[in-house]
Amino acid sequence: MGESKLGSYIAWAAGALVLCVVLVAGAAGAAVSALLPGGGNLPIPLPLAGPLGALGSMLSVYQQADGVCPGMSWTVLAAIGTVESANGTSTLPGVHSGANPAGAEGPMQMEPATFAAYQYPVPPGGVNPPNPYDPLDAVYAAARDLCANGANTPGGVAHAVFVYNHSDAYVAQVLNLAAGFEHADAQLVSTTTAGGVAVDWAVAQVGIPYIWGGEDPGVGFDCSGLVQAGYHAAGIDLPRTAQAQYDGGPQLPAGVPLLPGDLVFFGTGPQDVTHVGLVIAQGQMVDAPHTGAAVRVEALPDRVGALWGTDEVVGFTRPAS
Repeated sequence: MGESKLGSYIAWAAGALVLCVVLVAGAAGAAVSALLPGGGNLPIPLPLAGPLGALGSMLSVYQQADGVCPGMSWTVLAAIGTVESANGTSTLPGVHSGANPAGAEGPMQMEPATFAAYQYPVPPGGVNPPNPYDPLDAVYAAARDLCANGANTPGGVAHAVFVYNHSDAYVAQVLNLAAGFEHADAQLVSTTTAGGVAVDWAVAQVGIPYIWGGEDPGVGFDCSGLVQAGYHAAGIDLPRTAQAQYDGGPQLPAGVPLLPGDLVFFGTGPQDVTHVGLVIAQGQMVDAPHTGAAVRVEALPDRVGALWGTDEVVGFTRPAS
């Protein structure tokens, strides 16, 4: 057992229960626009007084560590940090010094042997030698631990979280929180363009289950079904499969800034496109990733050839052009 859950629910009750609003906001099909003030321009991030504000200074730490495990969202780290230590604000033993009764240490509550296995390389801004009580060191080590246990593979996040803490209830709590953070982090985009309409519609589906062949709001989507439905809402008809959507173009030349509604395609090459997502903003996309997951907002590799799990970015298109 890599980490200990002992004390986690106490910390949750003491400091993190305020985030129950995230779970409400993350309910399937909830409209993101209802969570955000104003509207009409990109970007309008959720104010820090909202659900993400409860992450405090740890928000930037979680986001900085996002690149450690391509394919895993920083929100998984944020959810674990919330449950384990209320994002470093808990005063329970082991968070800032010493250990909890099960021997876990630091804001991510890692056991010494586990932290030692994943403490290097020292992250930018971390301390050297690494220290489990240092937020950067702790979060980066936790990200490497999760990645080593499959969090970067399709359907692998739940397994990795279970390895992190052997409890089905813990896994459910972490995944629900992560989904809520993803929903709260989604940005309302301009609805004056077809791409903006498509993205705004797709983001409103966050939390809807992935279903292979799915194309039904409130029921389930696969990746290309979500894209097709989003653009249908914007008055543009697209082909049904990711490969056909890629082939339909028009392709974006290298270096062109991405806009809301641009499509990003993944696979092994132009003739083997297996996944598609909608660009929300530079570095963010909304997609229906794989069986066992749900529509979500996650990190976007923004260069053709960049790795995304076991696939690579094949290219980008702009259907609304």
